[in-house]
Amino acid sequence: MTDRTVHIKELDKLREIIRKSWLAVDDLEDRYNADAAYQIETVFDWLLENDGESEQCFEDFAKYYTEHLKLFPEQVKILIADTAHSIAKSFSGTNKAELIILAKLALLLRD
Repeated sequence: MTDRTVHIKELDKLREIIRKSWLAVDDLEDRYNADAAYQIETVFDWLLENDGESEQCFEDFAKYYTEHLKLFPEQVKILIADTAHSIAKSFSGTNKAELIILAKLALLLRD
């Protein structure tokens, strides 16, 4: 949403990455016995429907991340960064607004 729009190619890339990479991260299931990795897609869809603002979403994630560092081993941090980069470049390459958020994410995950 950094460029105020989410293209279908970006959504398709997210879904592809969830199935290709995130499902293998752990064996956690939600209360409906679905792999917890699908919550990424659910939250993304919810934010789209509710006009989630990019900057606020990033700040919310940064706060959660810093309060729950144990939930983010190196493998997960790498996958978060790779996922963000893949989505950003999936439609017309990465624009300036996306580059700024990606840089902020890289700094956050580095600590």
